[in-house]
Amino acid sequence: MANTSNNAAGVDNTFRRKFDREEFLERARERERQEEEGPHKSKSKGPPVQRKPLKHRDYEVDLESRLGKTQVVTPIAPLSQQAGYFCSVCECVVKDSANYLDHINGKKHQRALGMSMRVERASLQQVQERFEKLKKRKTDGTFTEQDLDERILKQQQEEEERKRQRRERKKEKKKEKIVEEETEMDPDVAAMMGFGGFGSTKK
Repeated sequence: MANTSNNAAGVDNTFRRKFDREEFLERARERERQEEEGPHKSKSKGPPVQRKPLKHRDYEVDLESRLGKTQVVTPIAPLSQQAGYFCSVCECVVKDSANYLDHINGKKHQRALGMSMRVERASLQQVQERFEKLKKRKTDGTFTEQDLDERILKQQQEEEERKRQRRERKKEKKKEKIVEEETEMDPDVAAMMGFGGFGSTKK
């Protein structure tokens, strides 16, 4: 019995971690203070940003100016001279036109321009003005049924002319083929075989 108690007393337990209750309580209190201050700190940064509603683009998106052109691209070139479409607002390069359109219509780009993704509600007067504007645009280039009939008639005439020219070309090719066959045959052989009178113009 004495031996076992001596062995238990002689075991070294210093490798085990000892918990200091006061230290962990202090850490927990500190974390609680930070969590309480967290939301207040974010609110104290300033009022929330008011963004404008979406509006129509007042410029034409250039997707075809560099179409079919070759360009030397180096890794040290600035972003605006790299391959793809460069967005100067967000300072990024997009590789193709579909993704570029998605980018400039997307939330990140619109926020950088100071707009939210909400559309302004139009009033009745604005809608009526828009209709009037579209009507004026339509009347400027008046297009009537008579114009449509004239265009159809003109198209039919052009189609007839094309068909007539095709028929004439076919006739010419047939004539050329007959002439070639006649010239290829030796006249002596043709006379022996009795084909001598085929090429004549006698009636």
